Parts: sequence; C-alpha cells; structure tokens
Amino acid sequence: MSADVTVTIDGMPVTVPAGTMIIEAAKHAGVLVPHYCYHPSLPSPAVCRMCLVEVERAPKLLPACVTQVAEGQVVHVNSATAKDARQGVLEFLLINHPLDCPICDQAGECELQDYVFQEGRGSTRYGEYAKRFNPVEEFGPDVLYVPNRCILCTRCVRFMDDVAGAAVLNVSERGDRAYIGIAEEQLLDHPWAGNVVDLCPVGSLLSKDFLHKARAWDLDKTASVCPGCTQGCNINIDTRDDVVVRFRPRPNLDVNRHFMCDTGRQGYRWLNRGDRIEAPLMREGTRTVATDWDTALDRLGDLLKKSTGSVVLLASGRLSTESLGLVRQLVAGRDVAAAIGVPVGDEAPLAGIPNLALRRERVPNLNGAELTGYVAGTERAIAAIPRAGLVIVVDAELTADEERAIAAASGTVVWMGTVASDSHHKAHLVLPLTTMAEENGTYVNRDGRVQVFQQAKGAPGMARPAWWVAGEVLAGPGPDSDAPGTGAEAFASLGHYYPAFAGLTHADLGFTGRVLQGQLAGAAR
Repeated sequence: MSADVTVTIDGMPVTVPAGTMIIEAAKHAGVLVPHYCYHPSLPSPAVCRMCLVEVERAPKLLPACVTQVAEGQVVHVNSATAKDARQGVLEFLLINHPLDCPICDQAGECELQDYVFQEGRGSTRYGEYAKRFNPVEEFGPDVLYVPNRCILCTRCVRFMDDVAGAAVLNVSERGDRAYIGIAEEQLLDHPWAGNVVDLCPVGSLLSKDFLHKARAWDLDKTASVCPGCTQGCNINIDTRDDVVVRFRPRPNLDVNRHFMCDTGRQGYRWLNRGDRIEAPLMREGTRTVATDWDTALDRLGDLLKKSTGSVVLLASGRLSTESLGLVRQLVAGRDVAAAIGVPVGDEAPLAGIPNLALRRERVPNLNGAELTGYVAGTERAIAAIPRAGLVIVVDAELTADEERAIAAASGTVVWMGTVASDSHHKAHLVLPLTTMAEENGTYVNRDGRVQVFQQAKGAPGMARPAWWVAGEVLAGPGPDSDAPGTGAEAFASLGHYYPAFAGLTHADLGFTGRVLQGQLAGAAR
C-alpha cells in the first residue's frame, strides 16, 4: 500500500501521507477549511460541523476534520453547497451569541467574527427572539467563563481531559441548554490551565490578567522564546506602547506543540520594571558619575588590562548565548570562576505531550551557559571573590549574602545589569544592559536546540546588549568592522570561540531552531 495519496482540493492536486485528514491536506493546497472544534493538538470530535466539505461521489457533506484523504479524491471546500452549510452553522451559532464585540477581549482575534464576516448571512431570522443570558463564572485563579459567548466547541474540555490529564471541565446539561461546567469543589488551577484561553476560538474563556488591557489591533506581536525554564517554549510577546502585556504560545511541534505553562505565561512582568539602569556610570574617587559609551568602553578595557589575579564572573541564565559567550571571552586565558545562578522549582509535566514540562531549572539558557564555559551554581564563585582581582557581574540575580560578598570585594568590580542593586553602587564601572525583550539573541534549551528570540520593544535610555559591550571591547578602541553590530553577527562570531556553534547562523535556525549535533547533554538532565 502506498504511503502517499494524491487528492484534488478546490482544483489543486496535492500529495500527502495516507491517513491525513482533509482539513490538513487542504493546507497543502493553500486552502483553509473553516473550523471551530478542530485543533491539530487535540482529538477531533467533529461537533461544530463548520468544516463540512463536498467530496465527489460522497452521498452527503463530510466533516473535513475526521475524514481521511483517499487516492483520487476530489474535494470542494468552497462550493456553493459547502458554503451554504457553513452559513447555516454560523446562523445557528449566532442565535444566542451576544453582540458585545466592542467590549470583548477576543475582538480582532475571534474566529466567529472572521467567519461571519467572510461568509455569514447579512441578517438573522431570529430577530424577534430574546437572546439567552447566563452570568459570568470564575473557573480558576486566572480564567473567566462567559457562557453567553460559548459555541460549545469543547476544545477546553478536551484539553483538560486528554492533554492535561485533569478532567475538571465538562459539557453540562447536554441539549438545548448545554454549557461548559465545572464542579463546585474544583478549580481550574492546573499548571497548564491557561491554555484553555488560547484554545477558545471566541471570547468565552478569558484571562483575568489580560482582561481589558488592550485591543488586538493595538498589539505588536514578536516571535520569541519563553525565559521561564529550560524547556524553551516558543512564544509570541505582545507589546503595547513598548510595554509587554502578555506572553502567548507559538507553535513548535518539536518543543511545545501549541502550549505553554502558566508560570511562563505570567512571567513577563520583570520586563516592565521601572528601576532600570539607563546610562553608564563610572567611579571617580568617592563619586559615581554618568558618562557616554565611548568613555565607558575605554574604561572597561583599561580595567580588564590592569586587573591582576583571578577573575570571578557571575552571569544570569536569562542572558542570550551571544552575551554569555562574548562576555566570557573578555577574560579568556585567565584563571576564571564563571558561574550562573539556577533558581529551581517543582517540575510540572503536561501529561498528554511527551517531553513537555515546566522544568525544575527556572532559567532558559542553562545549556547555552555550559557550552560557553559557565558552571551551574554560584557557591564556588562567590567563595572565590575575596581572592579575586576582578569581579564581573552580568545581570545576575543575587541573594543578600551574595550582594554583601560583592560589596566587600577587594578587587575591581564591574557591574553590567538591567536594574539597580545595592552592590552596584560600589562598583568601579556600571553598564546598562537590555533585557531579552529588547534585543535579538538565542537560547539553547535542555535538548540542545538553539532558538532565536526577536526584539519586541525598545531599550530604555542608553542600554545595550551585553554581547555588544563585549564585542566592542574585544575589537579594541576605535571603529572596527570586526565588532558585531547585530545579534546575528554576534551569534556568527561565537563559532570562532566555541566549536558547537561553528558554521551556524540565525538564518539557519529559522523560527523553530536547530538541535546542536553531539550537544545533547541537557536531554539527560
């Protein structure tokens, strides 16, 4: 039996693997079959009937989400018969659906809006009937349920049942008064519960955290990588007026499919902190004064040359691979204790998706740090501070004891960071850095996959990426074409120092990343 079959969809012949559903085969023909209940990462119940298509020689319309392709099959997605059926489904869904689009958070991203505009009726035959009303319910800490808008696609129920493995939602009172129900003694507080908001095709399930923050058309969306743990879930960062307002999952079938955990979802607020360092600061006697970048870079170069003895380098696991690698090269050839702090928490797997979990290590670039010469855990590095001639802190999150150890250091202290700290006031040089949302860079996840994140917002003041700072100093004083000017150039330069990245570019990584061959140490962690 052949592994592939050829079908014709709206006049376009396509060849797909046997067993493919028509709805997926249509994508290969450039045709989107309208649908509500279907989702590629969920079981298909074929309950919404929105994906009905006309298949030649079939006695009736067939649901594209559960009908497999067959050799020689001819499918009409946009025939008059199929469109008439979808128009009837839309009219049925709108009988009780409220006309509250102006206040609905889903407006602009609503599939009901899109399909009604695309092929719905221009009027209703139910104008004289009052719409049914049900009060809003709280399902959990961050999820609201608006039953009036619900179209009973059951995506949320199937996600909790089949993917999360926690059957807390159901379709109650099946029949003409059916709604999504939850037992009184239960809460939708699963570590991955926020995905039901993303899965809802209308505005029925809402995030309380995002409620009325912004309209969809006010948001700038940027492809990025979640900085919450070593899983490396692909996300979109949504910003409004240079303020991050939410993280949402971005599909990557090899990493997180279409999902992300609630810890990562809520972990955007640090990107909006107001206590940012916005200008380079230099120690002059007992004073700390602001300066320009040229002067600050010259001072950094002098401090690196004049310092003697060992070096302690404390970095953040949220730094890009480019920043970690190039900063490490600033002290190459010296006796260096280079370390990153690794906060830990409980692991929370998503039961229905293999190798997908909120990981115990709550930094995104642990593998990238290890590949560029850092060790996990700061204990030995902190213990080495009293004997060090140079201490460099790169946006590390420090405990009170670590802050005191750095403040008491007898050697030269260089502080590169995003936010103010008690110990940075005693540093000889303070340099303002960007966050991951303000630069382009890469993370290496626990499986050795290098993934690109893009700049989502502008940097405050004079803040610059750590890779830019290190690249300028490595290139030497004065203008030099060897200094990287972009994140892509900084990543390409890593290959000169670290064989794991040799020959790779941002263009090679694309939007889904690439696994480093022979560098899968993190997979066994």
